[in-house]
Amino acid sequence: MGVQLAEGHQVETEDVNFTDLEVSYHVRDALKSASLGQSDSYHDLLGVLHHTERLTPDEVAMLVTSLKALSGAVSYIDSDHHQMLLSSISGMSLWNYGPDVMDVLVELVVALAAVSGKYLHLCLDMLVRNFVPPLSFLRLLQQPRGLAKKEQVLCRVHAALKEIADLVPLAPLRLEKVIKERMPHKSSKQPWILSVMYVENMLRLDGGAMGDLVGRTMLVEVMNRIVELDVEIGWDELIADDSNKGMFEMELEEQEMSSEAEISKEKISRDSSIQKTLSGNEVAEHLDLLMVFIFEHLKTCHASGRLDQVFEVLLLSFQSTVLHAYKSKFSQFVMFYACSLDPVNYGERFANMLLDIYKNSMYVLEWRMGAVSYLASYLSRANFMSASFVVSVLESLVDWCFTYCKGHNGETNPKAHRVFYSGIQAIMYILCFRMRSVLGVPRIESQLSLLPIQAILKHSLNPLKVCLPSIVHEFLQQARAAQLFSVSEDFHLYGVLESEVSADFGGLERLDMFFPFDPYLLQNSDRFIRPNFIFWSMVRTTYEDDDEDEDEDGDQSEGSTDEDIENDSRDDDRIAMSFEDDLAIDEFDNSLNKMSITPKNYNGAQLQGYKQMPSRIRPSASPVSL
Repeated sequence: MGVQLAEGHQVETEDVNFTDLEVSYHVRDALKSASLGQSDSYHDLLGVLHHTERLTPDEVAMLVTSLKALSGAVSYIDSDHHQMLLSSISGMSLWNYGPDVMDVLVELVVALAAVSGKYLHLCLDMLVRNFVPPLSFLRLLQQPRGLAKKEQVLCRVHAALKEIADLVPLAPLRLEKVIKERMPHKSSKQPWILSVMYVENMLRLDGGAMGDLVGRTMLVEVMNRIVELDVEIGWDELIADDSNKGMFEMELEEQEMSSEAEISKEKISRDSSIQKTLSGNEVAEHLDLLMVFIFEHLKTCHASGRLDQVFEVLLLSFQSTVLHAYKSKFSQFVMFYACSLDPVNYGERFANMLLDIYKNSMYVLEWRMGAVSYLASYLSRANFMSASFVVSVLESLVDWCFTYCKGHNGETNPKAHRVFYSGIQAIMYILCFRMRSVLGVPRIESQLSLLPIQAILKHSLNPLKVCLPSIVHEFLQQARAAQLFSVSEDFHLYGVLESEVSADFGGLERLDMFFPFDPYLLQNSDRFIRPNFIFWSMVRTTYEDDDEDEDEDGDQSEGSTDEDIENDSRDDDRIAMSFEDDLAIDEFDNSLNKMSITPKNYNGAQLQGYKQMPSRIRPSASPVSL
């Protein structure tokens, strides 16, 4: 049956034929009659709108014509007399109809929003609710036709929102409010995939024609949701749910292994257990997919030249939420990835912001300590930050700490001088990762050797007795091997056994022990972070033997000469270390065993004889050692 929808043609339904013009007059009369208390034709109209399941071609034609007629009669719609009609329109889901019905329904919603400000919220709310499909549609999204349907719906929704914004100046502000109100709650019983789709649409608004109008709010709200999910993932709960609790241990106790093969076997077992635990955690899987979306969004913004304005929002969002989120595990990596897209403009700016917060006494102590922990972890892990910039930050940190020492000659007091101790710990932590790389560049080596690090460490505030012994030990071991300054036996003992003041300063579950950019453990989104990340196994310490490194790790290619390698190390602008850019995703399993977790039965005496960076501050051991 051929149904023509053009003006003047007939619409056939059962035994009755109507022209479009006749339907239009009928709709207007129905609206008028409802205002006069005569409701028969009005209820007939409502019946057409309510009929959604298995529409015949005739019924589709009638629905299309009725919606089209309503678009031309929006001035007759009155909220006092046509509340049921307005409710029917707002309850219609684009997902239930084909393209013809979707087009006229969107046309009606836009016309209704433009004709009167009192219908604006209703229309925006209706469109925002179409960000996600009805529950019955979720399974179809796994099929190609479901994805095609999704694009059909969302392209119309976003086009309608832009058209309304052009017609009604207040629409963007109202839209922000509606989106906040409709955002699925993290504790909602609805499938979490709906929340992911909702966030996908928020990012689509930021990246589309509405970006200049509502993009800032969308990004802030997305980051808030990511932080909410992040802090909801409790490691204690994961530990309790897993029978193999040993995988979370810091490995601070002396372990006697009969062979490296046994060590490797144990690591693989721990890695698999951690991945299995995270994979079974619904919140972690939810967050993982959100991180994929925002990483892809940032990548697109960078390609289109929009990352400047996006980065401004991310930077402010980081300061207001992420920086103060207690031991967030993943949300900070949004900044990490954004910085990796442009290390000079964004990477250095992020680091300088953290440095400024730490040095500024206007900020509360917890913020300053958190900022320097972020700074230390960031500069240690980001392989895109140059050695020269790292040393410039170290110079600034050392200068601040040296000035602090000159103004404080008291005895060791972890609580009174915790900002100072946090700064010293950050300096040592960065050098644990970067010492060999920065000493490989003569100009930078001379800068580092001139810093008054030894004077600070020997000050009466005794930072070596207060900072985490594992960091102190590794730092002094590398400093001695590099002959950075004189490391006496008394110095070295500070890194072996935790003192009471160190326990008081570090303590269990304290921010002082927090290094935020520890290995990233979300499997799907890991591919964005891994190529830019420094794992501890990649670090060449100053006490390692070059020949053994080349034999075991294959760092030196067959055709390379010692002269070639030395020339490479003298490039001031080279990245601090060389890393594989395309580490395979399937290696993820082998990188989870050294999570930043402090067990409840932590005992400082276990540090005796320890010769490596602990998992508390050590990244996951990568399968590739460079």
